[in-house]
This record gives sequence, structure tokens and C-alpha cells, in this order.
Amino acid sequence: MAIATVNPATGETLQTFEPLSDDAVEERIARAAAAFDRYRLTTPQQRAGWLRAAADVLDADAKSVAELMTTEMGKTLASAQAEVGKCAKALRYYAEHGEQMLQPQPADAQAVGAVEAYVVHQPLGVVLAVMPWNFPLWQAMRFAAPALMAGNVGLLKHASNVPQTALYLEELFRKAGFPDDVFQTLLIGSGQVEAVLRDDRVVAATLTGSNAAGQAVATVAGDALKKTVLELGGSDPFIVMPSADLDRAAEVAVTARCQNNGQSCIAAKRFFVHADVAEEFTRLFAEKMAALTVGDPMDEGTKVGPLATESGREDVERYVADAVEKGATVVTGGKRVDRPGWFYEPTLVTDVTPEMGIWSEEVFGPVAALHTVADLDEAIRLANEHVYGLGSNLWSEDQGERLRFIRDIQSGMAFVNGMTTSYPELPFGGVKQSGYGRELTEVGMYEFCNAKTVWIGPPSAQQGEGDTAAAASE
Repeated sequence: MAIATVNPATGETLQTFEPLSDDAVEERIARAAAAFDRYRLTTPQQRAGWLRAAADVLDADAKSVAELMTTEMGKTLASAQAEVGKCAKALRYYAEHGEQMLQPQPADAQAVGAVEAYVVHQPLGVVLAVMPWNFPLWQAMRFAAPALMAGNVGLLKHASNVPQTALYLEELFRKAGFPDDVFQTLLIGSGQVEAVLRDDRVVAATLTGSNAAGQAVATVAGDALKKTVLELGGSDPFIVMPSADLDRAAEVAVTARCQNNGQSCIAAKRFFVHADVAEEFTRLFAEKMAALTVGDPMDEGTKVGPLATESGREDVERYVADAVEKGATVVTGGKRVDRPGWFYEPTLVTDVTPEMGIWSEEVFGPVAALHTVADLDEAIRLANEHVYGLGSNLWSEDQGERLRFIRDIQSGMAFVNGMTTSYPELPFGGVKQSGYGRELTEVGMYEFCNAKTVWIGPPSAQQGEGDTAAAASE
């Protein structure tokens, strides 16, 4: 894929960028490594101040940045504005709480024969972030805010279709006053990533993206013995039981499936509905999907914009056509919109079976696959048969069902009577082929920290021979 801004609402190529040469990449890595040598010595208070300044810059740039994201990948302007606000919130969250997260954590010194014993979390160094286009600001910020607060330095390899958003992120941290080269954007193709990751000065990597990309990065990082955090695909189950508020569940189901034009890893994609309420829920779901306004993402009234790429729309069309050919029913939608750009109708497909690609693969577009189940056990069993385990949803007023869902669903996140989303205050990540590691909260910060054990013993005169012999036996 060329590094270019292509407006998905029109198909027009607006700007193309040349990838950095290998020499230019080498020079930027060298600058990042030198920056870390200085930046790691700054105080948490200093770093918190720069994060607050970045939040202020983002607030001031909110309108232009939102319009840029909408232009580059087609999300509605309202969604883009919300994304900017969410990023500013994350910056302020780590500015407010990061210093406490980085305080030494005391241990029981007496139990280990020490005068003092504690754990300190220290930054690892230069971290490579490989990020996707669907939330071009937020995905990068989920890494950047905690990593920079901890004292790490970032190199961002963003998706090739959001280059201007990627360059803005580097500008944002520079305008906020962070030291030079603490956060740099690398406009490079995917073929150049391996060399960056293998460089000894790059100590770790984080990736949000496809399973294939995750496997590629994990393979290289494993060979080089470097830490990785991977947030990969998702095909989240959305389970509706008879006790649920069906109208509310259907309303949230529409948002959960069509948010970001259906292009979200944590979007609900597989809907398992109890047979007792399946007919009514399907009717409500279809009505609300059909009522969504599809159109120019810059228009205030638009609820669903175009898919980000032409190939992405073609993939969605293939999934729906395959399902129909194998017996599925399209209740609403099911075709591209007759206008320039890469638009596709919000779609509800029922009578879905395991033979269909839509059952087992991630559909990255506004297409919901609905299956009727006899009970919660069947819903959980079918949900868990999938290779992914990112987020999950249950709609039920029954406390026993809620507890069974939380206990038995194989996912990194379980939401009851609400839509799966991300918050700085909660860990974010998945299990199985949805990846490993966590982002956000202190858990996400510690992913790229050295949890260093500190043991300080008593003066030598106070140490007995028995202590020395015991230590030698370990």
C-alpha cells in the first residue's frame, strides 16, 4: 500500500508521501536512543507536565485533527471529535495518576532479611509502536501516554493510509514541549519494520492490527528476545437473554456493530439471541439498523460513513454474498451504496451457520451476524469456539446468568448490559488469538517497564554466617 491520504468518501488521492530511506530510519533510531539516555532521567512531575500540555494542544487542535481523521479514513466527524476528546482525557489521566503509579512498591523487608525491600518500575528504552488506521489517534495514544509517562521513548510506524495523522502525533508531542526526539513518526512501509525491530537500540514493540501482522512482529521479536504487546483481531459475541431490556439492547447493538463504520476490533459482530426473544429482538435490531443515515462523514447528520478502503468494502461484500449463497437471510441492507466512495449499507444477516465465513472470520464493516440459541450455555459455548477472545457482551437482568457469563466467557473484557469500549481506568486487551498483554491503567504502563527488585541489607557487622550460608544455597 502506498503511503498516501486517499479520501474514502470520494476515492480521491489527496497527498502521497515517499517512505523514509534506510539511512533516514537509522538516523531517527539513533536520535531516539540518544533521547532516551536523557529522558529517562527526567522526573515523573516533569513528564506529567508535558502530558498536560499535550492535552491542551490537542484541545486547541481538536477541530482540524478531527477533520483530518475523517478525511483520511472516513469515520464520521462526530466520531472523530469524540476520539480527540478521548485522547486528551487519557493524557490527563496519566498526568494525574502516573506519578503515583511509578512510586516504589514496598515489600515485606523483614520477611526477606532486609532493612529495605521494594520494587521500582523503570522504563525499558526505545519502543516501536505499529498501529492501525481505524482509530488513528486513539490507538497510538493508548501506547504513547503511559509509555511516555513511564520514561520510555516512542517510534511510531502508523498505517500507510493515515500518514498525516501520524505526522500530527509527532508534532503534538513536540508542541507540548517534550524533549526532542522522544516521540518520532516513521513513514515507512511494512517491509521496513523488521529491520527497525531487530535494531539493538529498539528494546520492545507494541502492535495493534491483524493476526498476520501480529505473528510477523512476534516472530521477529521472539527471535531477538524482545518484549511485545499485541492487540489483534476480535469477533466479539453479543448475547441477549429473555430478561434483557430488548429495546435498549437493540439500540446498543446497532452502535456496537456500526461504530466507526463497523471497523473496530471490539465491535460486537456475532449476536447470539435466546429463542424466546429472537423474533422481537431481530425486528427491533433491523429497524434501528435501517434507520441509520449513510452518507458524507463530514455531515452532522451522518451516522455511518464509508469503509476506509476499497478492498475493505470488497471483503465485506464477499462475506455477505458467501453467507447468502449458503442459506443466510439478509434482513436489512446487504449491498453497496450507489454513490462515489466506499460505502456499504448497515446490514443484518440471520440464519447464520458455521459453514459461512461470516461465522468464523472477522468482518470489518457494518454487518451483524445473528444466531438463535436455546440458552446461555449454548451462547457461551458458541462464543468460545471462536479463535478470538477480545471483548464480550451479555444482556441479562438475571444475576446467576451474569456470574456464569463472567466466569465462563473466554475474553479479555466482559461487559454486562453495556457496550464494550476502552477507558484509561480499565485494562484493555484480549486472550487466545486476540493477542496478549494489556494497555491502559498502570497495567499497560508496566508492560514497558522493568519491575526491578531492590533489596538493601543491614550493615555487614549485623549479618551472621548463617545468613551468608543460606544465601549461598539459593
